[in-house]
Amino acid sequence: HVQLVESGGGSVRVGGSLRLSCVVSGYRYSTYCMGWFRQVPGNEREPLASIDSDGRTSVADSVKGRFTITRDHAKDTLTLSMNSLKPEDTGMYFCAEGLWQCSYPGGTWLSGANYWGQGTQVTVS
Repeated sequence: HVQLVESGGGSVRVGGSLRLSCVVSGYRYSTYCMGWFRQVPGNEREPLASIDSDGRTSVADSVKGRFTITRDHAKDTLTLSMNSLKPEDTGMYFCAEGLWQCSYPGGTWLSGANYWGQGTQVTVS
């Protein structure tokens, strides 16, 4: 059974930084696409960043240049480093495995995944 557990959320001032972590257990995840999503009340989960088994990444336009996704196979950990945070970055952040769309060339990014963490709240003010 796959389990994803996020940590690292919190409150931060505008322009600040946060690092979110997601620990994966239950199987060898290295062959799957993983990513981070953000959700605010009333909206769908928005894909922010993804990384495939070869380390290729995609980042949404809204966070490009500010957010970086990495994965550590040895520690079974996925990380989202967030810099220059803005109030509109506020939301619940979810780690996910088995993204329905891994590569994002632009346009619409399909929002969905096979497995989800419980989420961690980020508040920027």
